[in-house]
Amino acid sequence: MHKLLVVGKVVAAQGLRGELRVLPMSDFPERFTRPGARWLQQRGAEPREVELLGGRQLPGKELFVVRLAGVDSREAAEALVGQELLVQAGDRPRLAQGEFHLLDLVGLEVRLLASGEVVGTVTDLIHAGNDLLAVAAGDRQLLIPFVSAIVPEVKLAEGWIGITPPPGLLEL
Repeated sequence: MHKLLVVGKVVAAQGLRGELRVLPMSDFPERFTRPGARWLQQRGAEPREVELLGGRQLPGKELFVVRLAGVDSREAAEALVGQELLVQAGDRPRLAQGEFHLLDLVGLEVRLLASGEVVGTVTDLIHAGNDLLAVAAGDRQLLIPFVSAIVPEVKLAEGWIGITPPPGLLEL
């Protein structure tokens, strides 16, 4: 079985013809618009392959509306609400300079650039308007905005991220 990567979550049915509203957990819109193989997974169950027929972003929203082969009624769509949409982990869009895949960031050590002091380890990336790095720092969890002003250095090969937090960010 290929390693699969969660890229979105089915949050609602859209209309009467089986379309699904998907909340993206990926910065790559083509994962919701380009036809091809995807997987759906219910919590605790094996993922099952589905065919994405197409999709579009809802104007002014973060949500995408997608059509899956064989899902052609509102009832069929509602039955999928809560499931996660996955792609093969190897199916990674090409990245521009300065872009990173979430999986590459998880597990990296977070250091203060000024002193080299280790702050913690990246545990997750949270999409909330701006992307936030969730960092385990001892018994606390820090949320660090993933913007170049605060996270100017990402050294994937060396396994660390350098941050220049504004005063007070790490005390929250």
